[in-house]
Amino acid sequence: MTGRGIDQILRSPSPPAIFEPVVRDAREYVALAEAANGPIPRGVGDAYPWGDALPFLVRSAARIVNLETAVTRSERAARKTINYRMHPANVGCLAVAGIDVCGLANNHALDYGEAGLVETLDTLASAGIQVAGAGRTREEAWRPARVALGDGGAVLVSAVAARTSGVPADWGAAPDRPGLAVLPDLSGATAARLLEALTPARRPGDILVVSIHWGGNWGHAVAPEERAFAHRLIDGGADVVHGHSAHHPRPIEVHAGRLALYGCGDFVNDYEGIGGHEAYRGELRLLYLPALDADGALAGLRMLPFRARRFRLARADPADAEWLAWTLSRVSAPFGSRIDVAPDGCLELRWGAAAGRADGRA
Repeated sequence: MTGRGIDQILRSPSPPAIFEPVVRDAREYVALAEAANGPIPRGVGDAYPWGDALPFLVRSAARIVNLETAVTRSERAARKTINYRMHPANVGCLAVAGIDVCGLANNHALDYGEAGLVETLDTLASAGIQVAGAGRTREEAWRPARVALGDGGAVLVSAVAARTSGVPADWGAAPDRPGLAVLPDLSGATAARLLEALTPARRPGDILVVSIHWGGNWGHAVAPEERAFAHRLIDGGADVVHGHSAHHPRPIEVHAGRLALYGCGDFVNDYEGIGGHEAYRGELRLLYLPALDADGALAGLRMLPFRARRFRLARADPADAEWLAWTLSRVSAPFGSRIDVAPDGCLELRWGAAAGRADGRA
């Protein structure tokens, strides 16, 4: 979420006026963060928000994010509670991290209307960043992105949004209208249609990632229909289900040897110094580094813990890493998963028989 407060500290901030019920100036979010953790520099370089995470990003094979902001100069904000915008001149903050694919199927991609979405698409393309889940037409919005790997293989990325994440019904792309790839529901028929639509684009050996924006902002519970939908996608050929919407990590499951992340939580945003949900420790963030076999099966999952402070990511201390591991283990136990802290401070997923070994953590 590189808009709003993050945008204000970068080199080319947007006009700060916003249209929220209480806050009317994006700089107020910078002030909230400063009140909590100290002064934040202005006019920072593109790498600043990534902080200690940047070296791990740039050496990853494929970097996939859900980008929840319009990247536009448009002043025509949509009629909704919160609108995110980043100035196009700040797109370097995505490029510097080597982002390969931005999923745009979410409840902020159209915050500045169709014109804002089209400018977002153009800006990302000019920065060499692919898009999934949005387009100028329905065909373009549902078209997956392809990331070539060094071994000759590729990662195919499909991004879709569920209405449960707050995506308005009329944000769906039409044959002649820009918009998003919005799922009508989470039924078996919808899962089958999605996978069938991806078949022409998928080549032998491709790894298929389905990135889904679903559910509310807070809470660890996974709705039965979300879990059933993830299972149907995996059973039908998806290798990774990349879920997001909640501002904190949600349960992790390995189904039929494939990874289902029900909610990855936020990574970069301006949610610092904002009260109301402290129990979820929203300042703690995870970078997910799954390792997959050639056939897409999960070989292992490491998660690097970070703490956001002054709009910058720093490596989390051991106590924070332990808290994340304990919390994720607790909420993931019903899904057959456990999370341990490795000697280097990373979190590691255990599943199946490995998750059942006694180590003092329920």
